[in-house]
Amino acid sequence: MRNIYTLFLLTAMVCGCSSPMEQSVLHLIDTRVGTAASTTHTAGLFGKNTEELGQTLPAVLEPNGMNFWTPQTRDTEQKCIAPYYYRDSLLQGFRASHWIVGGCTQDYGSMTLMPLFGNLRTMPTERATRFSHDDEVATPAYYSVLLPDEGGMKAEMTARSRSAIFRFTYSESGKAYLVVNPNSDEGQGYIEIDTVNKVIRGYNPVHRIYQGWGEHAGFSGHFVVEYQVEPTAVGTFCGDSLYPNQLQISLGEEPAFKARRSPIAPAVGVYIEFDVEAGEEVIVKAASSFVDTDGAMNNLRAEIPHWDFDTTRSELTDIWERRLRLIQVSTDSEADKAMFYGAMYRASFLPHEVNDVDKPLHYDDYSMWDTYRALHPLVNLLTPERGGEMMQSLVEKYKDGGWLPIFPCWGSYTAAMIGDHCIAAICDAYAKGIRNFDVEKAYEAMRRNAFETPSDINEYRNGMGRRALDSYIKHGYIPLEDLVPDAYHTEEQVSRTLEYAYDDYVLAQVAKALGHDEDYEVLMQRSQSYRNVIDPRTGYAQGRHSDGTFLDDDNAFSFASFITEGAPCHYTWYVPHDPKGLMECMGGRDNYVAKLDSMFSEGRYWHGNEPCHQVAYMFNYADEPHKTQQAVRHILATEYFNSPGGLSGNDDAGQMSAWYIFSAMGFYPVCPGTPYYAIGSPTFHEVTITPEGGLPFTIRAHNASPENIYIERMELNGEPYDKYFLHHDDIVKGGVLEVWMTDSIDN
Repeated sequence: MRNIYTLFLLTAMVCGCSSPMEQSVLHLIDTRVGTAASTTHTAGLFGKNTEELGQTLPAVLEPNGMNFWTPQTRDTEQKCIAPYYYRDSLLQGFRASHWIVGGCTQDYGSMTLMPLFGNLRTMPTERATRFSHDDEVATPAYYSVLLPDEGGMKAEMTARSRSAIFRFTYSESGKAYLVVNPNSDEGQGYIEIDTVNKVIRGYNPVHRIYQGWGEHAGFSGHFVVEYQVEPTAVGTFCGDSLYPNQLQISLGEEPAFKARRSPIAPAVGVYIEFDVEAGEEVIVKAASSFVDTDGAMNNLRAEIPHWDFDTTRSELTDIWERRLRLIQVSTDSEADKAMFYGAMYRASFLPHEVNDVDKPLHYDDYSMWDTYRALHPLVNLLTPERGGEMMQSLVEKYKDGGWLPIFPCWGSYTAAMIGDHCIAAICDAYAKGIRNFDVEKAYEAMRRNAFETPSDINEYRNGMGRRALDSYIKHGYIPLEDLVPDAYHTEEQVSRTLEYAYDDYVLAQVAKALGHDEDYEVLMQRSQSYRNVIDPRTGYAQGRHSDGTFLDDDNAFSFASFITEGAPCHYTWYVPHDPKGLMECMGGRDNYVAKLDSMFSEGRYWHGNEPCHQVAYMFNYADEPHKTQQAVRHILATEYFNSPGGLSGNDDAGQMSAWYIFSAMGFYPVCPGTPYYAIGSPTFHEVTITPEGGLPFTIRAHNASPENIYIERMELNGEPYDKYFLHHDDIVKGGVLEVWMTDSIDN
């Protein structure tokens, strides 16, 4: 790995504009964190297989941009297989990816290009070439790698949102090649080479998973690749068959393989051959569109109209510097700073733009079961205008399809996960004062999801509407007899009940604010439905039959079919909107605290999946803030490392990293959709948050250290402050929260 000080100098030269007070931190970020199996404290304790992987990418990208330009070590768009894994030692090329970063959905509409030297190999597995992580530079604005078996070539990549520019420097003279292919597991796609204009064009049809598995999503990923060299030969390929001098090739619109099969479908692509001299630099540009290849070319012309690699690198570097300066941290630990800003990188992928430069702004790929918890609150805090734009994109989906989506990805309705959390995200934006979206239309959409079920069964099967809403309304919970068909996750009745109760609560707050008093009363009553699945005999969540009887199984600490991705002890705490009521269900505060204690003392806490993410902060509601401080610091120290295996589970579109960002600063949005944050344990000497277009808010933690984890006292804007919650307005109006830290609660 290149010396860190060399990296700093290079970044400083590229940016050239940071003042001493705003020193660059971009060089600290290693984008490969989360690309290997977890090595954290709870790795393997609950999650298995792909759940133990961070599933992130070492990409160059604009924050929330269309494409994630990444090195590729895996040739697939299959579910749960990311384009890059740290354990791999062979590079197959560079991909314009739309991988739902940190998750387990599929890539889609992607393309890959690969520079070669010496001999032509077209199939990704055949052209794969050795590389070493010691020869990689992986930052959000620039990626490079040395390829020793390709004549010692140095490959470099930087990008904008929809386009990228590559620089390949050859250390030997000889024959060089560029291979380009659409990535289609379904055996579909088209590609052509225009030798007159030196442009490669193609597309890759997008297919759905979850609802409508394997069906065409109704659009394709289109791409263009532009080059300057004079080819000495061109051709196409299909699998391992070469077709010299052929200028176009396609595979049929009908899938050559079933979507669930394991073999990879044969790839089609094009290649060009050209001569290079030792030391020669070859520049290649690429761009994509979800409309057509003309759109892709327009995107390229708008974003990278030149052939100057360093200019684009400088532009992207500046974009990232502005992004990272939204939060400035002061600490003696460079490692802590690297971890923090690496988390900001990972929290900047999704949702992402899907529109061309000349079309209205539109976002897609909301991993909503995960991201409403902390990722969207982070967006709403740091970039409120963008937060509103993301909510307007959800409103547009409702206007187009008649229903607010549940888990909107790849342009499709899906009920991939449980809950109805587009409601939570919209309500959070509203609670945080964001108004640059159609609030009335958003309320109409949210209300329909909360009160109606599609009358057309095909709409329901397509992923529209809440799953099992009728059962939830009829019983006040979803009984075990309702197996929840027409969902990717069937059953999970208790988890659904708990999440719907929360969704109803936050929607009730918006209903009240907009004057819909009858809706408010109904929704507030429904928000108490969580009580119906807390077994009064044990105080834990439990499956319940339609006749009102609870299961008699001793299952509080085991995975259960009525719980989503966890055990009842994990989901029992999913009452972020009414912790005091949960205490009542448990038989009082002491029982509540004892159960919370056992989550940590008995090794039941699982940070690698979202249902536990609010648990450490639940002590605050029982007037035990020191236990929140202790638990949060333990999680920060044991579940996040600045290494390839440094995430305790799937990063889930940035949610895992957003938890880190909030918690390291010292507060967390336990109940999105309300304007409150629970205070934890600030880790930095000083943090200054300056939202886009807003005022700075500083948290100054005196004596903060790995040992001094407890809060002794606080002052907000010079006045004593004894609450363990912050209001959103306290932050956005600017000011200073001073915190005095100590190593003991007895001090």
